Amino acid sequence: MQEDHVEQDISIILTIFFMKFAGFWLAANPSEQFLRRIALYYTAGAVSFAVYVEVTDFYYSRDDFSETIYIMCNTMTLVMVLCKMFILSVHRRKFLYLIKYMQDYFWNSHYEPYENTIIKDCRKQCTYFVCSFTFFAQGTVFTYVVTPIVENIGKNESDRILPFTMWVDLPFSMTPYFEATFVIQVLSLYTVGICYFCFDNLLCIMNLHTAAQFRILQHRLMKIDHEKKIDNNDNCDSYSINRLQFVYHKLKKCIEQHQMLINYCDDLNHVFTFIILGQVLLFSILICLVGYEILIVNTAPTRRASFIFYMTGTLIQLMMFTFSCNILTEESRDVAEAAYSSSWMSMPLNKIGKVLRNDILLIIMRSRKPCSLSAGGFFNVSLETYTAVMSTAMSYFTLLRQRSLEVVGV
Repeated sequence: MQEDHVEQDISIILTIFFMKFAGFWLAANPSEQFLRRIALYYTAGAVSFAVYVEVTDFYYSRDDFSETIYIMCNTMTLVMVLCKMFILSVHRRKFLYLIKYMQDYFWNSHYEPYENTIIKDCRKQCTYFVCSFTFFAQGTVFTYVVTPIVENIGKNESDRILPFTMWVDLPFSMTPYFEATFVIQVLSLYTVGICYFCFDNLLCIMNLHTAAQFRILQHRLMKIDHEKKIDNNDNCDSYSINRLQFVYHKLKKCIEQHQMLINYCDDLNHVFTFIILGQVLLFSILICLVGYEILIVNTAPTRRASFIFYMTGTLIQLMMFTFSCNILTEESRDVAEAAYSSSWMSMPLNKIGKVLRNDILLIIMRSRKPCSLSAGGFFNVSLETYTAVMSTAMSYFTLLRQRSLEVVGV
């Protein structure tokens, strides 16, 4: 039954598809493992080709201020993609373990009706973020491809342009060099676009589903002394013992679940912490450069449209991972309140009752240090990170605008 739910979740379907395309997913057998390696080698080759094109373009266009800004936007996107691929390749074993664990214990577990409601709400949030970010990322790729097609209308064969300039002594505007190079650049562009959003989509899903597990834990702690069926033949004393043993058994499962979630968050932070640091550091500059291309540079409408898609997708991307990190922290902290709201006050003051109270106290104490994802260990990511990045981007934009005015004046 749970497998059917997973198949109907569009966010998970999209994420798995694009992660398999990039070569970063689980393999069930040797043939799938072979296909994953082929996909990974292809992805590495496509990204490497894109890096070569942008680096050479930057070298030959560095004297043109506006063109340099445009190339820097593309280059910083490639830097982010390379950082994600390199870090996840280094932590590949633990990364795949996190995926497998999420499949087995988050997606395919059996839940009660109220817990299913929590999972359903989580899937709605995942679908909103994943579909929105994927749409604008794919839209950016599409407009990058359409721009040279539109600009080539009415031009001679010798004047045709490619999506990205090739600084090689070959007649790339002539047939068949133009068609072959155009296809290679589009394939490379599409691969870079997929790598740009698929890892962030997966991180968002991991964060939101882990936060949902903390909400389920809160529900189980608050209802720890409910739904106990008592035999009518039991007397009062046996009822109390049976009830306490039942509550202790449920509390023990809650403690095991809490410890499991804490360990999972630690592993998640270990894998993604430097990816998050790189994104936080680059987002401010990237938003500044893209904003400059939209508002300041006098460029073709198709290129401006591509940067509008890019800016919208970047803002959604920033909101997506800061919101998911923030809600993960909040839900893990709220476990303490749920444990305190349980029925510990009505428990008897015998040996088992004292053990139950001590265990609940330990849960409260541990929850005071919430689980969170940090940016390289320097600071924890929250919604405040979003406002800090936007504020820094506006400061950079002001400086860049002033610099552009000085260049024009000169």
